[in-house]
Amino acid sequence: MNQSPDSPTNHTLPPVVTGDQPQPQPYVPQQPPVARRQMPRGLWARIAMIGGIILLALIAGYAGSRLATWGQVNDSDLASRLNGGTDGNTLITPEEENLASVVSKVSPSVVSIVTQSQTRDFYYGSSTEEGAGTGIIVSKDGYIMTNKHVIEGASTVGVILSDGTSYDDVQVLGSDPLNDVAFLRIPDVRDLPVAELGDSTSVRVGQKVVAIGNSLGQYQNTVTSGIISGTGRPVAAQAGEQVETLTDLIQTDAAINPGNSGGPLLNLHGQVIGLNTAIAADAQGIGFSIPIGATKGLLKGVLAGKGVQRSYLGVNYVPITADVAEYYKLSVKKGAYIYNGTDKTAVAANSPAAKAGIKDKDIITKVGDIEVGDRGSVASLVAEYAPGDTIKLTIIRGDKTMTTQVTLTAFKN
Repeated sequence: MNQSPDSPTNHTLPPVVTGDQPQPQPYVPQQPPVARRQMPRGLWARIAMIGGIILLALIAGYAGSRLATWGQVNDSDLASRLNGGTDGNTLITPEEENLASVVSKVSPSVVSIVTQSQTRDFYYGSSTEEGAGTGIIVSKDGYIMTNKHVIEGASTVGVILSDGTSYDDVQVLGSDPLNDVAFLRIPDVRDLPVAELGDSTSVRVGQKVVAIGNSLGQYQNTVTSGIISGTGRPVAAQAGEQVETLTDLIQTDAAINPGNSGGPLLNLHGQVIGLNTAIAADAQGIGFSIPIGATKGLLKGVLAGKGVQRSYLGVNYVPITADVAEYYKLSVKKGAYIYNGTDKTAVAANSPAAKAGIKDKDIITKVGDIEVGDRGSVASLVAEYAPGDTIKLTIIRGDKTMTTQVTLTAFKN
């Protein structure tokens, strides 16, 4: 069980494998033979000779007429295709127009991040390694959001805007201690294009999405599209030798390549609904994004000049599924079961949860007005708020449903 505060233990299901059967070839019946009457040999020969002459004459006349017009017809077709024909690339479908408008709207707020880090080797001494990633401009005065693993260990960080303008003196403001999120700032800039943040709690499986990123560190603002393949996914993400457990991720089949990390996952209104963070290395079409809601509380504190502070509730819990509900004999099939699985309490001493009266074996069903489950875990929903915010929790205790107010504090390592 994951013992990190305010984070769930997840359960995964095996993939479903399907196969297609070959289609049988259709049966084509044979044509019946044609019966002919026998004619006298001499008469048959004369008729055949006359018929052959007539047939040759007809073929020659037809061929001559076709040869006379063949060049003109083909020249006309060629001229039509080269000059007067319709260019299919200019026929824009409503979906293409929508995608193009999304890219045009958001691309100026997507930046490429380049890093340098110093490494030491026993045999070769010190050397400089370069890295690349993507970021999202979140304020006009130069604040940028990206992945923690993009800038971790970097000695210098640079940013390149979509118009090619580059900055080498970028400040690293800090990173989330429990999630793959970090913040940068370009000093002394104004009026940068800002990405619009959407609502990740209302995303749905099958919804079309667009990803933009600095693919492979070489192809700036590469655009890919796909759908949301799943929500609430747990991932053990590896960057170098470090492994970090991430939860409640959005799964997408929009291509996310190395270098895309930290870039936006967008809905078709051009709103950021996820921060692209990882790919499944042993599969194709499986990428993962952090729900943008899980970054909003952090961003609120950063823009207020309070640094990177994660909101803290102070509970360990088990996400409720049908199987979990049956195993623990629970009355609901969605929510967060406050339970540690040991003799120790699942509610941290002197935490906001403890001060609000939350107890072991309570079930949190709502954070604010949003249901816990398909629309997000407790950890993601609480992360939408900043330390100091007061939120309402809906709780089931035994056979009673109640609400309580909780004032969040900042998480401390």
